[in-house]
Amino acid sequence: MSGPVDAAFFARLTSANERFRAGLPATLAQLAATGRELAPGAPDPALAAELQSLLHTLAGAAVTFGFRELGQGARMLEQRLGVLTAFETVGEDDWSAWLGALAAFVETGLAAPTPGYHSSAFSILP
Repeated sequence: MSGPVDAAFFARLTSANERFRAGLPATLAQLAATGRELAPGAPDPALAAELQSLLHTLAGAAVTFGFRELGQGARMLEQRLGVLTAFETVGEDDWSAWLGALAAFVETGLAAPTPGYHSSAFSILP
């Protein structure tokens, strides 16, 4: 049984969605900047952990706010990073490939208009 719609809740959710959307360029720029600091020949574990955290947060928030493609891309990068960091020794080529995928993800995200990532099915208010 469903109760009455809480208009105040949906107004807060819409506001949070708008803040998330407005902050995407800065979030993607932060990912790019952190990725550029990571040296593929000798990756700093602290930077890798920071990237893992940024991607995890972005993936969860993106899906929450209806940015399905963005969330899936961030989750894929997060999972691949988890594999790289699970091993004691990983080749520079593997790190370079991951950093290239991160750079492409950020570039696509910054170049796409917001509706390119926002699910057209996501609508909480008429």
